[in-house]
Amino acid sequence: MRSYSPDLTPPWKRSKPVPEVPAEPDLVVEEVSTGFCGAVIRCEKTAEGPTVTLEDRFGKHRVFPLVERGFMLEGRIVTLVRPTTGGPSRPTRTASGSVAVPGARARVARAGRIYVEGRHDAELVERVWGDDLRIEGVVVEYLEGIDDLPAIVAEFGPAADARLGVLVDHLVPGSKESRLAAEVTGDDVLIVGHPYVDVWEAVKPSSVGIGAWPTIPRGQDWKTGVCRELGWPENTGAAWQRILGSVRSYRDLEPALLGRVEELIDFVTESR
Repeated sequence: MRSYSPDLTPPWKRSKPVPEVPAEPDLVVEEVSTGFCGAVIRCEKTAEGPTVTLEDRFGKHRVFPLVERGFMLEGRIVTLVRPTTGGPSRPTRTASGSVAVPGARARVARAGRIYVEGRHDAELVERVWGDDLRIEGVVVEYLEGIDDLPAIVAEFGPAADARLGVLVDHLVPGSKESRLAAEVTGDDVLIVGHPYVDVWEAVKPSSVGIGAWPTIPRGQDWKTGVCRELGWPENTGAAWQRILGSVRSYRDLEPALLGRVEELIDFVTESR
């Protein structure tokens, strides 16, 4: 008969079990021993054992073994395991956090639209909500400023079956933007905004790799001033590509922007 040997290890020294999480593509995790944070690109079976390849926000790839308790997911230790699906793994969520619909075709564009102020705003919305917008058939266009917003809205001709949503930068009480918004808001027009001087600020500083967005004195070009304060080349186009490249999902954006874009999508797609 086999003798029984009790475990005399004190409870506080015993390793607690941790969740096993499939290493699905686009899952963002941190490797515990190096602190490398990135999205899952692929899992592979090698002679040394299964591995996972991560890609950080700068596009750098690192390969790590799939070891027990080897990664952190949303602040807690987990064990990554190879996905159990027989075919190629697919993302289960879009960049906005919505449930992914593999193979879904883009819907024919609705009559309704979402307008944003500039090209950077449009590119950021596409980066995070592009999949959702195509499924819903919502087109996003940029205006290059909102000084002529009342005339633009009148020309569009909002109606119950052609709603218009507009995202405005720096929409705070008493601002020029708030006065223009008040002129055109109606049953079929929704104007929402974020408090930031520019949509750059809606990207979390930690995602860009900086401590905070600098404060630029009034009268200076804000984007050029940001580049100067951060020690970046004073090329705002290149700076924007750097910022946009750091955005992988909604987690990289401030809640003040996330909520407003979701509100606009709901408004334009809602049936009346």
